[in-house]
Amino acid sequence: MELSIVILNYKVPHYLMLCLDSVSKAIQGLDAEIIVIDNNSEDESLVLTHQHFPEVKTIANKENTGFAKANNQAVKEAQGTYVCILNPDTVVSEHCFRDLLKVHKIQKNTGAIGTQLIDGNGHYLPESKRNIPHPNVAFQKLIGIDHSYYDNSLTPEESGETSVLVGAFMFLKREDYTADNGFDEDFFMYGEDIDLSYKLLKKGLRNYYVGELKTIHFKGESTLKDKKYYDRFFGAMLIFYQKHYSNKFIELSLKSALKFFKLKALKTQKKSPVNTYHEAVIITENNSDFTTLEQSFKNIIFIKEEDIPLLNKISLEEKYVIFDAKAISYAEIIEKIVNWREIPAKFRIKPTQLNFCVGSDSKDKQGESLGLDL
Repeated sequence: MELSIVILNYKVPHYLMLCLDSVSKAIQGLDAEIIVIDNNSEDESLVLTHQHFPEVKTIANKENTGFAKANNQAVKEAQGTYVCILNPDTVVSEHCFRDLLKVHKIQKNTGAIGTQLIDGNGHYLPESKRNIPHPNVAFQKLIGIDHSYYDNSLTPEESGETSVLVGAFMFLKREDYTADNGFDEDFFMYGEDIDLSYKLLKKGLRNYYVGELKTIHFKGESTLKDKKYYDRFFGAMLIFYQKHYSNKFIELSLKSALKFFKLKALKTQKKSPVNTYHEAVIITENNSDFTTLEQSFKNIIFIKEEDIPLLNKISLEEKYVIFDAKAISYAEIIEKIVNWREIPAKFRIKPTQLNFCVGSDSKDKQGESLGLDL
């Protein structure tokens, strides 16, 4: 088998369905498998998976074992020469994995590969490519100076070597993942992607960023930005420095800094704005799939794929823009969201054969699911 896609899920059933729909289309014609491991979500995630994607292999954990341990557990079951670690709140294009297989085979001494990640509004996410967070870089990041934390040697659209990729999307040979036991399980969540990227570099491999290939990462869907989140996020940084920089002064300084900035971050959290969008533009071939939304909007404009150019004559400002994946490819959806990213609109996607549409308007807060069977 050529490729295994591993998706760790935790309490995001609708986003998981959207992810699986896009991944299923992206592996058509490939010798590939999808493995979903669920960290005791206690919801309908696996029921929906079995119902709509019976070909997907599933693993049901009886407790939340964390990001690193669960992914390692799933990779042990993987059969592919290559493995892709993928978040459930992502959407990939139909040509994504074919392109990455080609890139990995062309590049020499390739470690992990990542794509350009964009949020639900089409904006580039700088964590797509990062530098090794040496202690001075970490301090700058904590006080809001992040030009050294992120890798700015490449523009978002360029491709080339980078040091650190993000765990939401990491594509590499399975033997390179397992060579050093995969993700370090000292990390419960966050930091393990930095550590694995660093281990690959130390082995003489080169991590690679593919800027022209875009993946939606809604962010904020698997984890609320609460106190537990900051404990884990900042605590992961401390584990990394304890592991790679044996220096008591650095350790004590980081503990003090992390405590201060965690409290500061908690105080500056913002409330979600009140929704004032009461109109929708729906790109679909079957208007009847969306009849129940007529109760939610004052006005709905239906557009077929071939009529998308007509949208140039329609203002999308302060409207929901809903893409039906049965009518338009995921590659085109991603392209449209990027092209329209400066428009104040709310983008939502309806997976094929599923009766809801999902999306997110903020990388820091959970998104929204609109049911179509009310």
